[in-house]
Amino acid sequence: MYIKKIFLAVVLIGLLFMCGFAYYVYNNIFISNTAFNNEEAHIYISTDATFSEVIEEIDPLLISIKTFINVAKRKSYDTNVKPGHYIIINGMNNNDIIIALRSNNVPVSVKFNNQERIENLAGQISKQIETDSLSLLNAIREIEFLNKNGLNLETALSIYIPNTYEVYWNISAEGFRDRMLKESIKFWNPDRKQKASNIGLSAGQVMSLAAIVQKETANEDERQRVAGVYLNRIKRGMPLQADPTVIYAKKLMDDDFEQEIKRVLYKDLKIDSPYNTYKNIGMPPGPITMPDISSIDAVLNYEKHSYLFFVADVNNFGYHKFAKTLAQHNRNRREYVRWISQQGIKR
Repeated sequence: MYIKKIFLAVVLIGLLFMCGFAYYVYNNIFISNTAFNNEEAHIYISTDATFSEVIEEIDPLLISIKTFINVAKRKSYDTNVKPGHYIIINGMNNNDIIIALRSNNVPVSVKFNNQERIENLAGQISKQIETDSLSLLNAIREIEFLNKNGLNLETALSIYIPNTYEVYWNISAEGFRDRMLKESIKFWNPDRKQKASNIGLSAGQVMSLAAIVQKETANEDERQRVAGVYLNRIKRGMPLQADPTVIYAKKLMDDDFEQEIKRVLYKDLKIDSPYNTYKNIGMPPGPITMPDISSIDAVLNYEKHSYLFFVADVNNFGYHKFAKTLAQHNRNRREYVRWISQQGIKR
């Protein structure tokens, strides 16, 4: 009888223990532990982050940080933190959260537009991924990388084509640079290469000319015509005489790329710079900005015509008047100079 009581007591204690363990497991692992109202929350874990830093980052998103820590330690996540961008879905339990943080580094969308310098590009990219602007700048300007790929400091910008790219948030500066090189190689497919060859330009020269077209007109439906003007000048051995290159030369000379120049003056045309296409025949040393794909394709698919000149159309803002002869151009230009002077625009 005594042994039977002991047996029953042991069984009862075992059942209580099992109930307690089941409650612990359920409460720590399987019950939802998210405290936010949105459908999802984004977590960014930096390279070399400690478990304590992860706790600090994720704490505001959880109902119970204590149960999360318990499960994290049980699953050895506390000693195996992974950097990256992670998404926590509303309603996730601790087990799901640990799985997400351990194995589901989600790429981010990186966007960049028409930057004039690699310094500006590095600054814009650093706001979207982990690495800082100085690291990006050093990677972009790395001499060994440039030499290996037939680039220099003036042409380095040409492999960065404005678009949206999916990359890991914790990608290194060198990794991002190398990825952009691959994207550039992919962009210059056989069709585009053939079109560049047909007009007697290298891919780099196309990028330089496209950058000028980009600066000349914001209207995509006019870019092929503008590109045609410059290619006509190239065929005739004429200087490009592109005002945007003079503006770039002045900014470079002044070491001030923040200045806004709305009017090119005669004295600006005398600036001694390889970027001044009024003084130098041919392309500038490199692109004066990062051209859109539309500008690049406008050069490759330029409009065939006989125009050699163009000037802003004061009756149709944003567009230009095109001319085949210098006499026609001078008439159009006088109209533009008269209008801009009436506006009081001196620089």
